[in-house]
Amino acid sequence: MRSKVMLFSLMLITILMLVACTEDETESKDARESTTNDEKETVSIMLDWYPNAVHSYLYVAQEKGYFEEENIVVTFQFPANPTDPLTLAASGKVTMGLYYQPDVIMAKANEDIPIKAVAAVVREPLNHVVYREDNPIHSPKELVDKKVGYPGIPINEALVKTIVEHDGGNYDELEMINVEFELGSSLISEQVDAVSGMFVNHEVPLLRSQGYEVDYINPVDYGVPSYYEVVAVTSDETWENNQETIKAFWRAARKGFDDMIDNPEEALDILLSNQDKANFPLDKEVETESMNILLPKMKSEAGFANQEKESWEVTAKWLKEYGLIDEVPNIDDLIISIEP
Repeated sequence: MRSKVMLFSLMLITILMLVACTEDETESKDARESTTNDEKETVSIMLDWYPNAVHSYLYVAQEKGYFEEENIVVTFQFPANPTDPLTLAASGKVTMGLYYQPDVIMAKANEDIPIKAVAAVVREPLNHVVYREDNPIHSPKELVDKKVGYPGIPINEALVKTIVEHDGGNYDELEMINVEFELGSSLISEQVDAVSGMFVNHEVPLLRSQGYEVDYINPVDYGVPSYYEVVAVTSDETWENNQETIKAFWRAARKGFDDMIDNPEEALDILLSNQDKANFPLDKEVETESMNILLPKMKSEAGFANQEKESWEVTAKWLKEYGLIDEVPNIDDLIISIEP
C-alpha cells in the first residue's frame, strides 16, 4: 500500500509541475478548434510502449492516409517512464496516451487526476499468470506453497490473491517475490514457480520463440473482472477544447483496425516498417502470434474502441474490494464513449 501511495503522489506532483510549465503555452480554445481545408490539426499520442502488434491499427491508419482524410496530422511518441502516457496526457503535454484501465481508475480515485478515458483498445486482460510446463500449475490453488514473481506493482498482488481465493486456496500460504521487471529470467532460471505481470501477447510468444515451454492461467477464469487492458486517455481540458479532433482521430483509427482485421499480414508489414529497431526490435514470428492473440480481444460488437460503463464499474468495485482504492470514482465523469 505504501508503494501505491508513493507512486500516485509522485505522479500527481509530476502532473502539477507539467501543468504549470504548459500554462503559458496553451492556445485559446478557438484557435485549437479552428480547422480549415488548408490547416490541419495536430494530434500527439503517446504509446504505452515501443511499437508492437497492439499498435498496428494506428500505423495502418497513418500509412493509408485515414488521419489525413480527417484533416489531422498524427505524431507518435514513446514513453521514457512507465507512467508517462498518463501523466503527460493529464498535463496536456500530449493529446492522448495509451494506458491501463485499472491504473486509470486508481489515478482518478486516489489522486483525482484530471483525466478522461476516450477509447478501449484491448478489451480483456493481457496480464496472465505464467508458469513453466515442466512445473505445471493446473489451477490457481496449486500456487499455494510456491513462489510467485511480480514486478512490485500492487495490482498483481490483487490479481493473484483473487484467483487463488476464487479457486479455494489460501493466498497467505504462497510467497510473492518482487523480481522487478526480471519476470522472464526469474521464471526460466527457476527463481520462482510462476509470475504475474507478463503479457500473454508478448512475453509468452517471445519465450516460446526462444525455446522455453511455458503456459499460463487466464485470471478472468478465476474471478478477476474482464477489465480493459489498454485504454486511451486525455485530460479534461484537452477533451473540452478538442472534442471534434479526438473524435476524428478515432474515426480514422477504426478504419485502420478494420483493415487490420481484413488483412493482418499487411498490417504486420506496416508495423514492422515502423518499428523502433534501436530500442525495441521486433521479431516477425512473435508479432504474428501476438496479433493472433490480440485481434479477438480488441473486437467489439459495438465498434472498435467503444467503451461500456459496466466494465469500468465492475473493475472499480474489484479494486476497492482488494484495497487499491478507497472509493469508486464517478464513472460518468471519467469516461467518454465515442460512437462509431
